Amino acid sequence: MASESLLNSLRSASQVDCDTLDVEVAKELGPFVDCTSNQAIAFNELTKLTPDGKFYHEQLIRDAAKDAQSWAKETWSDVDPVLLAVEIMMVRLSLQFAPYLTGYFHVQTNTHFSYSIEKTRYNAERIVEMFKKIDPSFDVKRVCIKIPSSWEGIAACKILEQKGIATLATTMFCMEQAALAADAGCTYIAPYVNELKVHFVPGYVDEKQAFDFCRTAQAYYIEKKAKTKVLAASLTSVAEVMELAGIQHVTVSPPLLRGLAAQSASTSTEKVGGYFDAGPDKKWTTDFEAELKDESAWRLAFTRSGNGKYEEKLIQAINIFSDKQDELEELARRYL
Repeated sequence: MASESLLNSLRSASQVDCDTLDVEVAKELGPFVDCTSNQAIAFNELTKLTPDGKFYHEQLIRDAAKDAQSWAKETWSDVDPVLLAVEIMMVRLSLQFAPYLTGYFHVQTNTHFSYSIEKTRYNAERIVEMFKKIDPSFDVKRVCIKIPSSWEGIAACKILEQKGIATLATTMFCMEQAALAADAGCTYIAPYVNELKVHFVPGYVDEKQAFDFCRTAQAYYIEKKAKTKVLAASLTSVAEVMELAGIQHVTVSPPLLRGLAAQSASTSTEKVGGYFDAGPDKKWTTDFEAELKDESAWRLAFTRSGNGKYEEKLIQAINIFSDKQDELEELARRYL
C-alpha cells in the first residue's frame, strides 16, 4: 500500500486551492476547493504554445475577442473592447475548472483600478456577469473577486460584499490591511508569504516572509468572530507550503502541488500543523477601531507599518500585475 503523500497530509489540515489556470493540473491532482488566478497566471497560460508554435488557447482567445466586440455594443458600450476581451479570457479559463472545484472561482480585477473604488466595483460586477453570460447554468455565487488591498480596493470589497458578491483582499502584508478587510466583510484575505518580486527576479529572496502574519491574522479573525478566512499565497517551496498546514486555506502553484504529491508524508519529521498550533509570536492587540473609520488615519498607519516595507510590497505587486495586464491587453488587440 502506497504511503500518504504530503499533499494528502496537507489536505487533512487545510483547505487546498490550486493557483493556476492550467486545467490539466486540476485533472491530475484535484479536486481542489478553490482556484485562484491573477493577470500573471492568465498571461502565462494564454501564451502557452503548441508543438507547431500556435497558441494552445487560440480558439478561446478568438472566442473572447468575438464576445468582446459583441458585448461592447450590446451590454458595455462604455468599456474598451480590449479590456472586455481580457476579462472574458480570464473567465473562460476559469470556467474550465468547474468539474474539479468544490468552492470558489477567483478572478482578479484590473490592477490599473487599484486606487478607484468605483472602477473596481464596476469591473468586479462585470466579471461576475460574464460568468453568467458565458455559462447561464453556472452559479455566480461561486465567483470570488480578488482585489488588491489598498484603501480603495477594500472599500470596493465592502460594497460588493453588501451586494452578495464574494471578495478576496489580495496582496496583503500586514495587520492594518487585515483589520480593514475584516471590517469590510471580505470573504477572504490572501497574505503573500513572499513578496511578489520573488517570482519574477531570479535569486531574489524576501527577507521578511509573512508566516507569522498568517497566524496572527487567523487568530485575530477567530477572536473577533469575523467571517473572513485566511488564504495564504505566494509560496516558493514544498517546505513553505507544509509550514502553513493548519491555515484555513492555502493556494499552491503547479510545481509545488506536484512536489507535494510526489513526496511521502513519512519523509517529514515535523508534526503536520505544528507551526499553526503554536499560535502567533505575538497577539495583535492594537486598538484600531478609529483608523478603520478614518481614511487618512488608516493610510498613515499602513504607511508606517513595518517602516514602510508593507506599503512598498503592495505597490510592487500592483506594478507587476499592471505590467501583466498591459501584456494581456496587447494580446487581445491582436485579435480585435
